[in-house]
Amino acid sequence: MADNRFSHLDGDENQTMVNVSSKAITNRMAVAQAVVILPPEVLNLLRDQEINTKKGPVLQTAILAGIMGAKKTSDLIPLCHPLGLDNCQINIRFNQNELIINCTANITGKTGVEMEALTGASVAALTVYDMCKAFSHDIVIKEIRLMAKSGGKRDFNRS
Repeated sequence: MADNRFSHLDGDENQTMVNVSSKAITNRMAVAQAVVILPPEVLNLLRDQEINTKKGPVLQTAILAGIMGAKKTSDLIPLCHPLGLDNCQINIRFNQNELIINCTANITGKTGVEMEALTGASVAALTVYDMCKAFSHDIVIKEIRLMAKSGGKRDFNRS
């Protein structure tokens, strides 16, 4: 039978960090995706040439920001375990009028990296918005979601 309690509440309903001390160390991986809808004027600029702003090239800066965001997840999300990621990669591709941003995070440890992957994809998407808002405010971050995870209690794969 599944445990229907929130993992970050103790028996007295107080907030607590999940105790992972008895968990096995395993290879863990998570992939998260953010979808950014771009108006035609921004999309054309990014497709034709990498937009180079005062902050740097948009897509390359978004990749760096996403990795940095993933590494800082425990500073942003309360009760999230601080993790030393073994690897984090951001991949950005075009799909019609959208940018598809995937963040893959890996660790050999006692807890998963879903929040790191979700944070990395989110920060990369926000960076694209920030760097392109001078061209248009009609940019939409449509969705951020977990695509896959493995190495913990339950594997997951959105097909």
